[in-house]
Order: sequence, then C-alpha cells, then structure tokens
Amino acid sequence: MEKIHILDALGEQAVMLPGMVNAALAANDRVKFDFALLQLAQGRAEHPAAAVPDLAAERSAAGVPADGRERIVAEARAQDAGRYRLPGARALCARVDGELATMLAPVLAAGGAEGAAFAKRLAALRQKTWCDGDDVMTRAQIDGLVAGAGAKGGRKRDTAHLLVMDLHKALNRLQKSLAAEHIEGAAVYGLAVADRELVAAFMRGVARTRALKFDHPGLGTTATRGGARLVLQNDIGTTDAHVLVVHVEERAVDVTYTDVHMARLLFFQSLFEPWAVKWEDTRSKTDSAMADGIYHLSVGRFVAKDAGQLRDYLEFLGSRLVFLIDWNRARKRLRPLLGRKDALALLKWAADAEVGHMGFLRAGADAAVCDALRFAAQNVPLFGTRLDALLGRRAAVDYLRFFFRTATEGLLAGRAADYVRDALRAELLGHLHTAQQNLLDMAAEHAALALELAGGVRDALLQADDAARAEALARRAVEWEHRADVLIVQARGVSHHSERATFFVGLLAMADDVADELEDAVFHLSLLPRPLNPPMPQALAALAGHAVDGCQEYVKALEVVRVLYQARTPEDLQDFLGAIHRIVAAEHASDTAYREFERALMASGMPEPGMLFAALECARNLEAAVDALMHAALSLRDAVLGEARGA
Repeated sequence: MEKIHILDALGEQAVMLPGMVNAALAANDRVKFDFALLQLAQGRAEHPAAAVPDLAAERSAAGVPADGRERIVAEARAQDAGRYRLPGARALCARVDGELATMLAPVLAAGGAEGAAFAKRLAALRQKTWCDGDDVMTRAQIDGLVAGAGAKGGRKRDTAHLLVMDLHKALNRLQKSLAAEHIEGAAVYGLAVADRELVAAFMRGVARTRALKFDHPGLGTTATRGGARLVLQNDIGTTDAHVLVVHVEERAVDVTYTDVHMARLLFFQSLFEPWAVKWEDTRSKTDSAMADGIYHLSVGRFVAKDAGQLRDYLEFLGSRLVFLIDWNRARKRLRPLLGRKDALALLKWAADAEVGHMGFLRAGADAAVCDALRFAAQNVPLFGTRLDALLGRRAAVDYLRFFFRTATEGLLAGRAADYVRDALRAELLGHLHTAQQNLLDMAAEHAALALELAGGVRDALLQADDAARAEALARRAVEWEHRADVLIVQARGVSHHSERATFFVGLLAMADDVADELEDAVFHLSLLPRPLNPPMPQALAALAGHAVDGCQEYVKALEVVRVLYQARTPEDLQDFLGAIHRIVAAEHASDTAYREFERALMASGMPEPGMLFAALECARNLEAAVDALMHAALSLRDAVLGEARGA
C-alpha cells in the first residue's frame, strides 16, 4: 500500500523512480570515494614521504571502475600559498558535480519542498570555483568540497560533502517508501528472481537473533539490485556512522562496515573467525560531522564454494548484527568488573553463544553486580574493587556469563526484575562460598605437606643407620616445602572479600612457619654423620613424634571445620575442640621432649662441634615447629568459636 500511495502522489514519473534511486545510491558510493581521494591527495602533498595506500578494495566496494583516478594521490604536490598540484583534479570536480546531479534527480522527481531546497543548495555550490583549469586546487577549494562541517564569520558553511550526506538520508527514506514488497521483514524492490532466496537467508539470520535487542531500535533492512549486484543495507542502530552495506555478485559477498569505535569494528571482524573472510586494512577517515570527528571503514570479502554455502554465510552475517547494538555501552559497563581482555572475550562469548549483552544492560549491568555483592559480602568495603579481584579472573568471568544468560533468558521470558536480582545474589553467594572453600582446601593441603615433613624426620631418626633414607628425605623435603610456598602465594592472590577469607589467608601464613621449621629440621638432620650413636637419635625421634601427632590433629581440625561451615552440630564442635586440645598437649610434650634431648646429648659424651650444632638445631626446629603449630591451632579455635557465638 505504501508503494501505491507513492505512485499516486508522484504521477507518471514514479514509474522510473526506483531505477533513479538505485542510480543515486550508486552515485553516493562513487562520490564518497572521490572525496576520499581528494583528502588523501591533500595529505600526500603535505607529507610526500607518506606511503601511498592501496585503494583497490574501497574502489571495488564503491563500484568505481579501474580508470586510474587514484594517481591523483601518488602524484599530488604542494605549491606555494596553500595551493596543490593535483593531476586529474578537473576531472574529479566534474565527476563530483555529475554525481550530485544524479543523487538529486530522484529527490526532485519525488516532488515536495525537500527536493527544491537541495536544488537551491547545489546551485549555490556551483557558483563557486571548485578547481582551477590546470589541475590546481587551493586549500579553501578542497574544504569547500570535502569538509564535513564548518563555520566562518559565525555563519554555517555548506559543502559538497554535507549536501551528499543529506541527499543520502533523503534517498534512504525514499527507497523505503518505494519498496514494492517485503521478504522476511526486508523492504525490497527491483530484485532478480535469484535474489529473493538470498535476501530471505539474510533475514532468517536477522530474525534468529533480533529478540536479543529487546525494544532497542535498529536492524531495519532494505534490498535492491544495482546493476550486476544484489545490495543489502541494514541500519544496525541509530548512529549515523554505524552502517553495513552488503554487495552480492555471483558467489562473492563484499561487506562494507563503518563504525566510530575501532574496538567494535575489530570485534565485528572477530565474529567471522569460522568463515574465510578476507578483511582489507581498516581505514580511518576524518569527518567533522561525526560525533568524534572520525570514523573507521573496513571491507571484508567472502567467496562461497556453492549456492548453499552462500545462503549459510548470509544467514550467519544477518544473525551477527544484533551484537553490535549498544556494544560499546556494554563494554564500558564491564570496566568496573573485568580487565579489558576479559571483557572483550566475554562479549565475544555472548555473541558466539547467541546470548547477547542487551539483557545484561537491561538488568542493571555493573550496578546489579554491586547490589549482589552488597547482599552476599556484607560489611565488606567494595568501592573501587573489581569483580575479578574479588573472585579471581576465572570465577568472575563464569559469574558474568551466568549473569548474561540468566538476564537474557529471564527478560525474554517476561520474568520480573526480582527474579534476575535474586538469581544473581544466589549465584554470587555460591561463588563466594567456593572461594572460601578453595582457601580451606589450600590450608588442608598445606597441613598435609607439613605432616609429610614431620613424618619423614621421625622415620629417618627411627632408622638412624640408613644414610640413603636421610639423603632421600632431604631431597623430598625441598620439594614439599616449595609446594607449601606455592600454596601461600596462591592464597595471597585471592582477594579478602570476607572476614573468613581474610582469616584463612593469615592462617596459612602462620602455618607456613611450621613447614619452614620442619624443612630446616630435615636439612640439619642431613648434616649428622651416620651411624648416629644412641640415645641422641631416640630423643630426637620423640620430638619428631610429637610434631607428627600435632600435624595429624591439625589436619583433622581443618576437616572438621569444613563440616562446621556446612552444617554446625554440637558433636562436630566437640571433635574440633578435642583436636585443638591434643595439639596443645603435643606442644607441651615437645617442651619436655626437648629437655630430654638435651640430657641425652650430654649423656652421649661431648660431641664434636659440627655434630653438636646440627643436633641442637634439628631439635630446636622440631620444637619450634610444634610451637608454631599450636599458635595456628589456637587462632583457628578462636575464629571458629567467634563464629559460633555470632551464629
């Protein structure tokens, strides 16, 4: 009905209007290429040492013939007083005038005040001298053609570039009004029979992921035929410089994509990793009419092996566009949560998994995460702390993947915002609990290593004549102590997102004194000559036995703590306190054993100084290890009882 209304309003000229619009849109592509040539030529003239870019991809995408017009860039030379010698400049200015006339024609044919206003602007521009007769142009003449915007004397200056931009918008509106029909939601006209299934394939992709933008505007598609090529255009979103144009000729698909955000352009390219798309070098173009004064352009070509693959590629291409809408806003809202690389990888995952990021934005983004943190980690200062610092990188990414998926699925299903909020809180509680359990696992593993060290010392002393065992123990002790140090480093890398987590990091540091003393005891034991004369080795073995007993009870205490944190019972608490009591008893027994060792050392006669030093240091290390173990155990007891009182 839209077409019938337009045909009725325009009269007999409307019969030719679709073809005129096609020609005008093609002229738009060509004239913008000439503007780019002129800007590059000016830059080359001012900086003759700069490399001459290869413009073949852009020329092909714009539908410009290979007529040698690019030589204006390579041969550009600066003259005096802001003048430039530009071979082919006269021809370029003539082409610009002709392309403007072609673009204006269908708007004039459509009638109305808009066409007349454009015609008046073009007439005013033509009154100015665009180019001198000998292919020389001034800086002012170039600006009069290619400048995006400007002011002089307080009055806005019109340029050929500004007129082209305004005509292009008018042509897009006119093209939509001329659509004879719709294919899967795309406004189309002038298609060949074979084009229809290609447009349908593209639109199947758009439809597959369209819901992921929710009610955000965008993804309107028009399709027509321009000469030998099917032309698809999608508006993506609301930004003027955010444009996608697709040209399909036989089995080749050329995608021209422009964006004001380089990061989003690179993201878009990354979405096609499964396909053999050849991307030309991205070009950045200055345009003062754009918000940031610059935009970036990229051209990618895919050649399908058959008709089926061509349709599959077009469907995939259409399905990717929704992930560009508000992408930069999502990236910014991830900054308080993740590092740059992880944030980009998360957005890439969201696109590949067809989850999208709009649900994340609609559900509150980083503010929703902060709300969940305030709920899950009460009384913890969170200002300025990133999520990956609180949970660790992997856990933070996993949590945000859950957020993206839950928000998208929940909002699409029409669930209330409270559902998403409660799901985020519950999931974060699980992540925080897991982080605390990881620290408890580290503490238990560290205690097991200390037990291995103590047991090794005791066994070596009980077999005092076995020199090989002592040497093997010394080698293993170095490895065990190194593993214990690694656990300490890992624990310190976990942010203290709760009082409990902070405590366990400190507890591990205290327990590391036990491992250090035991490793030193092994070293000093290895210095003693073999065989060892009694009763000195038996006295040292008794000291080592108390260290073994204390370490065994410490391992038990940590395992009971794991149960206490899951479901506290009076029996479990008594088991825990019993283990702590036995550790204290082991420390008292080690004090007595140390004095017994001193008596045994004196009873064995006056040993040589080296042996005396090694034996005394080994005994001191064993006694100090049990003492450090008792301090760690008492600290653990105080923490558990403190939580029990507060429960």
